[in-house]
Amino acid sequence: MLPVRFKTFQMLLRSCIFALAGVSFVLSVPSVAAWPDKPITIIVGAAPGGTGDQAVRIISEKLGAELGTTVVVENKAGAGGILGSQHVARAAPDGYTLMMANIGSHAINYSLYKKLPYQPDDFSAITLVISNPNILVVNSSTPFMTVQQLVAAIKKDPTPYSFGSAGAGQSPHLSGEMFMQRVGIQVPHIPYKGAGPATGALLGNQFTFMIATAPSVMAQIKGGKLRALAVTSDVRAPELPEVPTMAEAGVPNMLVTAWFGLFAPTTTPQPIIDRLQQATSKVLQTSDIQKRFKEMGGIPGGNSPTEFNAFVQTEIANWRQTVQAAKLTQE
Repeated sequence: MLPVRFKTFQMLLRSCIFALAGVSFVLSVPSVAAWPDKPITIIVGAAPGGTGDQAVRIISEKLGAELGTTVVVENKAGAGGILGSQHVARAAPDGYTLMMANIGSHAINYSLYKKLPYQPDDFSAITLVISNPNILVVNSSTPFMTVQQLVAAIKKDPTPYSFGSAGAGQSPHLSGEMFMQRVGIQVPHIPYKGAGPATGALLGNQFTFMIATAPSVMAQIKGGKLRALAVTSDVRAPELPEVPTMAEAGVPNMLVTAWFGLFAPTTTPQPIIDRLQQATSKVLQTSDIQKRFKEMGGIPGGNSPTEFNAFVQTEIANWRQTVQAAKLTQE
C-alpha cells in the first residue's frame, strides 16, 4: 500500500490538473457575456458601390450603436465573392468578423465552381438585410428604348454587342445568361470586380447592357444616365412604376430576386448570432433606414437565423438547376 502522504499528494496533483484544465477551457471559449468588447468587422466580397456595400454601410453606424461598439466595413473584392467568403470562413468564430454575403457568393457559387475553398457548412446564417429585383439597363445614349428593340438589334448583328456584370457567377451575371436564353441571343460577357466598376463601365459605353441590382443603378437611372428597360420581379418596382416587368416586356419565366445578408463563421456561439440578428432587425425597422432602402429599390430583411438559413438552402437548390442548364460550371 502507498503511504498516506503519497496518496494525499496524488489527490492534490489530480485536483491541480483538473483546475488547470478548467481554466484552460474557460480561456479558450469566447466570453459571450463580454461580447462585444472591440470593433466588429463586416467583410463585403465586392468592390465599393454595390448593393451589399451600400446597404451595410447604411446600417453600420446604427448597428454599432445598438451593439455598443464600432462596426467597420471592409471590402475584399475578387473571384465572384470567393476571396471575401474564404477570409470569413477561416476567421475566428468569435463574432468579430462577419460577412455581408449575397446570392452569388452564398448560393450560386456552390454550383458554379467545381472546387470552392468554402462550403455552406462553413457559415452560420444571421439574417437577411436587403432584397431587391434586378433591372435590365442600357446607357441612355443608346437608341434602345425597349427590350424588343435591344433584342432585335442584337439578333440582326450580334458582333458589336456585349453585356457586363458585377462578377462571374454573381446574380447579375446569371440573370444576363438567363435573359439571353429566354430571348434567344448570345453576346460575350464582361465581368467586373463589383457593381460599382461595372456600372462605371456601362456609363462609359464599354458594353451594351447589364442586368444589375436595383440599388447599384437606381441613382444613375433617376439621374438620366442609364435607361431601365425591365425589372426581374413579378410586379413593377414602386420606385420605377413606368418600367415594365420582364413578363410585360415579352420575356417569359424571368423572375430573379437579389438578396444580401449577414453570416458568421460556423461554430460562432448561438447567443452572439442571436444578438446580432436582434440588433440588425431592430435597426432595419427604423423609419430612416427603411426610407433609404426604399430609395434604393430595396426591401429590408430582419428574419431569424433559422428562417434565413432555410431560405438560403432553397436558393442553393434553385440556382443549381439554373447553372446546370446554362452549362456554366467553372474550375
